[in-house]
Amino acid sequence: MAGLDPAIQVTGMSNYFVYILASKRNGTLYVGVTNDLVRRVFEHKEGTASQFTKKYRVSKLVHIEILTSPQDAIQRETSLKRWPRKWKIDLIEKDNPEWDDLFDKLV
Repeated sequence: MAGLDPAIQVTGMSNYFVYILASKRNGTLYVGVTNDLVRRVFEHKEGTASQFTKKYRVSKLVHIEILTSPQDAIQRETSLKRWPRKWKIDLIEKDNPEWDDLFDKLV
């Protein structure tokens, strides 16, 4: 959970989030960006956020990064989307080796 500390509000103003969802451990991955992490992940879980996550049942929040500017968040999202799959898996496993669903810790 890069940058995520339990004491940090995930719904505060001026926070932007880059996140990775997975269908399961080592499954299909999705990288996204939002300024309201709880709402956005909830939408993914409900199947209303994107056709891709709905089709492949990608709704398990496995990685979060907190940034303070929208430009930095969009740049980071773009960068992660270009990373090889192995790098993304290594990033997830660095802070979340069990691939726990971090959404439960947000709400």
